[in-house]
Amino acid sequence: MSRLLARVLAALAFLTVLATLPPAADAVQNPHTAHLIAIKNQVTKNSQILDVVPVIAPPGSVVHVAVRGDSIPSVARQYLKKTSYLTSTELGDAIRQANGNRQGTFLHPGEQVIVPGILESPIVEKTVAVPKDFEVRAIYLTGVMAGSDHGIRIIRHWREVGGNAVVFDIKDSDGIVNIAFDNPLATGQKHYIHDLPKFTRFLHSQNMHAIARIAMFRDEHLVKTHPELAVKSHRTGEAWRENGKLVWTDPSNPKVQDYDIALAKFVAQSGVDEVQFDYVRFPAEGDQKDAGFVFQTEHPKWQRSEVIADFLKRAYAEVHPSGALLSLDVFGIMAWQRPVDLSHTGQDIVAMAKHCDVLSPMIYPSHFFGMDGIARPGDAPEHFIGESMERFMKITKDSGVVIRPWLQAFAWRTRTYSPQYVEVQIAVAREKGGIGFLFWNANNDYSKPYAAMPEMRASKDKDKYFRGEGVPPKAVGAAPTGALSTTPGPVVQPVSSSTKIWRH
Repeated sequence: MSRLLARVLAALAFLTVLATLPPAADAVQNPHTAHLIAIKNQVTKNSQILDVVPVIAPPGSVVHVAVRGDSIPSVARQYLKKTSYLTSTELGDAIRQANGNRQGTFLHPGEQVIVPGILESPIVEKTVAVPKDFEVRAIYLTGVMAGSDHGIRIIRHWREVGGNAVVFDIKDSDGIVNIAFDNPLATGQKHYIHDLPKFTRFLHSQNMHAIARIAMFRDEHLVKTHPELAVKSHRTGEAWRENGKLVWTDPSNPKVQDYDIALAKFVAQSGVDEVQFDYVRFPAEGDQKDAGFVFQTEHPKWQRSEVIADFLKRAYAEVHPSGALLSLDVFGIMAWQRPVDLSHTGQDIVAMAKHCDVLSPMIYPSHFFGMDGIARPGDAPEHFIGESMERFMKITKDSGVVIRPWLQAFAWRTRTYSPQYVEVQIAVAREKGGIGFLFWNANNDYSKPYAAMPEMRASKDKDKYFRGEGVPPKAVGAAPTGALSTTPGPVVQPVSSSTKIWRH
């Protein structure tokens, strides 16, 4: 039998199978049936018979039949959510490899392409419970960075140099939610982290403690889309502005509180190990006398601090059953217990400590301008880290709360920022009772901590910096099939952006 005749007979037999298939709209869409229907449609459209040689998908993969305009990147984006891969770039590379190291970008109409790493069902990840005094060594990533190829490289490199945790944005103060969250107030979402359980599983596969950060009451998007939830101006009756900026929801509004608690609970149930509240306070700047809040009518005898404490009591009761820790970011200046700071922010440290596992004061030396007669506080990390930690430890004595500070990983208002600057902050915080640390850089540039970590780990006096390796227990189950390789990739420093370099 000639080769041509064999091809014709094989094609006719295959078309006989195709002819028995139901219309696409009526078919049960399992991968095999969907693949055959796609081929049927393509064959019918192009009247091609002799070129139809079906590709058999290996286990854990499907075959995609290309249509006009398809490319490997577009196919990767289309299937990403169905696979174990974290980014479309990684999936695109895997598609090329699964198809004989295919070169080029665009696909021919009718071309059959194997897509690997298909999940049988969505990933369900569980929290890796750790004691609240687990020694966290973390860096912060924005949502857009955490969900990117570069963010994955940062995470791997941080683990390589001795880090064991990552703080990543679920919602920053712009109010944009970075994950898929079904709530009528969560509009304008940008799914930079397209699958939170999958991302968390990746962190667990790297033996990383996963900390999900949520900016609470400073929420620009929610204020602009729902001005009825904003702080009100006594003078105009409209949404109140902090120094001209429309950014504050009313911390005492039950609808605002319920929304933030619902988001925190959803995140906690997605497998993260810790939920971190930032901006859990009232606005501290602007015309305070003009700012009106719901509690002033509903609870006229309450102070702002009582609103915050009551909210945290509710939030802690909702989050903690998941097994995830709850941590709170607080102003570093609150260690000085000045009445004006307490009356504006509502951050009563003693009261807040009762409703969380960890307090993380933001004690960046550069932020203490005008304090203690030091002209350049950014160049006095020993003094301000030490003084802040001593005060926080005294305030929270016997509360059982862990003090884990935010430290400075940026060069703003300091001439001495360097790997040694990083080492000094960690050593002093550790000496004064801090357990672990978090590094903040809004541009996610951690070149100085990268350099400092190996030096501290190799030091003969390494207990000066770390209590121990402190790696959390490995998450149950191996990384999913097709997950990103654990081989560290090259570390490229991020390009400076217009993002804020510090926060309140």
